[in-house]
Amino acid sequence: MTDNIDQLRGELLAAVSAAQDAAAIEDVRVGALGKKGQITGLMATLGKMAPDERKAFGQRLNVLKDEIAAALDGRKREFESAALNARLASEHMDVTLPIRPEAKGTLHPITQTMDEVAAIFGQMGFEVADGPDIEDDFHNFTALNFPPGHPAREMHDTFFLPPGEDGNRYLLRTHTSPVQIRTMMTQKPPIRVIIPGRTYRCDYDMTHTPMFHQVELLVIDTETNMSHLRGCLQEFVRTYFGVDDLTTRFRPSFFPFTEPSAEMDIGCSRKGGELKIGNHGDWLEILGCGMVHPNVLRACGLDPDVYQGFAAGMGIERIAMLKYGIPDLRTFFESDLRWLRHYGFAALDIPSITGGLTR
Repeated sequence: MTDNIDQLRGELLAAVSAAQDAAAIEDVRVGALGKKGQITGLMATLGKMAPDERKAFGQRLNVLKDEIAAALDGRKREFESAALNARLASEHMDVTLPIRPEAKGTLHPITQTMDEVAAIFGQMGFEVADGPDIEDDFHNFTALNFPPGHPAREMHDTFFLPPGEDGNRYLLRTHTSPVQIRTMMTQKPPIRVIIPGRTYRCDYDMTHTPMFHQVELLVIDTETNMSHLRGCLQEFVRTYFGVDDLTTRFRPSFFPFTEPSAEMDIGCSRKGGELKIGNHGDWLEILGCGMVHPNVLRACGLDPDVYQGFAAGMGIERIAMLKYGIPDLRTFFESDLRWLRHYGFAALDIPSITGGLTR
């Protein structure tokens, strides 16, 4: 019996080694371990043996069975690995090939402009803050010192939503200023943030759309004053428009959430019907700003006798139109690929102060 097992081992291992493919391996497996296989047939004879003989012979058969099964599995894995390598070789793709020209994408001017603004104010130490597009009356109006009956609260200016289950009146935010409130209520001064995002108002023409983008900045500490506001904004417009000596002026204005309030103008020229940014004797309003109103500080739980600060806001589309010569605000949202290819930016042209805002 021992000689038979050794002979069978040699034959089966030789058959495993000689197999040329997975099908041949399966034939060897069936011939050795199948219902009518050679090892299975020997296992069937154990019942006719004496107990001592059955024990010894059975152990040798089990060893043989495990050895052949391991050899079969190893050979099968070799074929599977070879098949996988052959498939990978046949499906090889040269990832170094250049992309097709028509597949080249571009960044939207809104995205590029927001990145430029973030790069400039980031150099000044500002962080980016964010908040929800759907706001309640408190954060959008009340905390910002809008009195009852203010025109901005009226239906013709604001997209109001059905009242919530809590009874509060909700709306699509009309400015990004609610994020100022949320920031002051959740962070302790000093605060220095910019707030880019979408805003919504009921308006639509060449210079207005129902949805547009704003960026606001907020500084809260114990010493900030109007001179800091002026210096910060002057540095911004000079860097953004690339005019180192761009002149600016501040005119008194009114906003419910700032006191004193001002509108900022930059130098320009309108000769020949063409708008050109620079020191050319004319003026163009660019943004609104002012010192944060004491009532706003109180609404956020800050003591106006201790803290003060400034805020400013501007339209992203507006400053993009001025810088890149885009005549109609509505084209920003028309999804015209020809327009985007003309005004779009390469995806890897990341704005930075040192590397350049645009290339």
